[in-house]
Amino acid sequence: MADQHHHRHGEPESEMTLRVRAIEQLLAEKGLVDPTAIDRLVELYETRVGPHNGARVVARAWSDPAYKARLLENGTEAIAELGISGLQGENMVVVENTQAIHNVVVCTLCSCYPWPVLGLPPVWYKSPPYRSRVVREPRAVLAEFGMAVPAEQEVRVWDSSAEIRYMVLPQRPAEGEGLDEEALAALVTRDGMIGTAPV
Repeated sequence: MADQHHHRHGEPESEMTLRVRAIEQLLAEKGLVDPTAIDRLVELYETRVGPHNGARVVARAWSDPAYKARLLENGTEAIAELGISGLQGENMVVVENTQAIHNVVVCTLCSCYPWPVLGLPPVWYKSPPYRSRVVREPRAVLAEFGMAVPAEQEVRVWDSSAEIRYMVLPQRPAEGEGLDEEALAALVTRDGMIGTAPV
């Protein structure tokens, strides 16, 4: 049954996990969902879709200047080179953080988000306060995330839509020097690819 995917052995389950499992069980008992289908969906988001994909893209760009150039020119095609594509990722634009520019992504209308590279959107990304405030006062919102953007660094806010999804290419951190792609990917966070964290 799907519940084996929702907790680690030996750890107490959260109230939310117990509720989700109870709902899954009820829906399965009523014949409304197939537990095998739920298992496949969970497996999809745990292994094939998610921020680990975006981290691979970033690590490749940090390691390979030619790939980085292709990524910034045509994000969709460059991401597909790594075997990553799918719904909500059909038209990807990748924007690069530099010493002069810090980028942050939002969807002001709803919660358009590049699922193939970043997985499920965080709750705060979909919240009305984030969606409205980051456009008006991006530095204040970023500060609330712990990101103090220097006054001399321009902040650009990119509005994802049903037609275009954005992803941030963070600056390579100093501790990334000399690391291989796998180790570099481990430094990259989902929030860094949204622009609300440094990496």
